[in-house]
Amino acid sequence: MSSTYGEWIREQRVAAGLTQQDLADAAIMTRSHISHIEAGRRVPSQDDARRLDKALNTGNVLSRFRPQDDVAVADYFEAGRQLEQQATTIREFALSYVPGILQTEAYAQAVLRIAYPPRGTEERDRLVVSRIERARILDDPLTPVVSVLLDEAVLRRPIGGSTVMADQITSMIHLVERERVRIHVLPFGLGGHPLLLGMMTLMWFEDQPPAVYSEGAFMGTVHDSPGLVQRIQGTYDLALGDALPLKESVAFMRTIAKEYGHHD
Repeated sequence: MSSTYGEWIREQRVAAGLTQQDLADAAIMTRSHISHIEAGRRVPSQDDARRLDKALNTGNVLSRFRPQDDVAVADYFEAGRQLEQQATTIREFALSYVPGILQTEAYAQAVLRIAYPPRGTEERDRLVVSRIERARILDDPLTPVVSVLLDEAVLRRPIGGSTVMADQITSMIHLVERERVRIHVLPFGLGGHPLLLGMMTLMWFEDQPPAVYSEGAFMGTVHDSPGLVQRIQGTYDLALGDALPLKESVAFMRTIAKEYGHHD
C-alpha cells in the first residue's frame, strides 16, 4: 500500500499545528487509527476521509482521492503481515495450504521449495525464519484470539511428504488441545461451500475498524470497506456453520495424521 496518501495527511496535520490526538478527536477517530493511516498501513473509509477533510479543512481532497479499498500490494503479503501483528482477533480460512502462523518449519520449507521461480537455500531459510517470527503471536496465551477453518484439501495434500504432513497436523492438534486456537474442518463430504474461491484472513483490532486480507496467485489484497468486510464475515460465518464441530475436527485431523503413518 502506498504511503503517499498518508504522508500527505501527516503534512496537512503538521501544517495545521495538530497532534495525532488532536486530529483523532476532531475526526472522531482513534489516535492509533490516525497513526496507521499516516504510515500507509490503512486506508480510511469514505466516512473517515470526509471527517478528515473537515478536520483538516482540505475540501474534499481526501475523500475524492482516497486509495481504493481493495489494494493489491507490491510485496503482496506485507500489508497483511502488519495487520496480523496488530490484530486482537484473527479468523483464518485456508483452501490449499496451512495458514502461515500455524506452519511447522519443515512444512514451510516444503511450501517454499515448490515456488516459482525457484529460490536458493539462503532465501528459503530467510523466509522460513520470517514465517516462524510471525507465529510468535501465538506465544501470548490469550491474544490474538485465533480461529481457523480448513478445507479438507489442506490436510489431504501431502506437502513435503507423509512425515512432514503428519507432524504438521499433529502440531495443529496440540495448539487446539492447549486451547490456543480453534480449528474446524470443512470435509469433502460437505460438497460445495461459500469459501471455495480462495484463502482469507479476517482481523479485528482494539481501536481500528476490522479488515480482511485475501490472497490469490502472486497477489494479496487488503479489504477494509465496511460493507465488503461485513459481507466476507457473513460468508465465513455461513461456512463455519457447515464445518465439523471442534472435537470432531480434532478427531478427523488425528485420523488423517495416522493415515500418514504417524502415531502419538
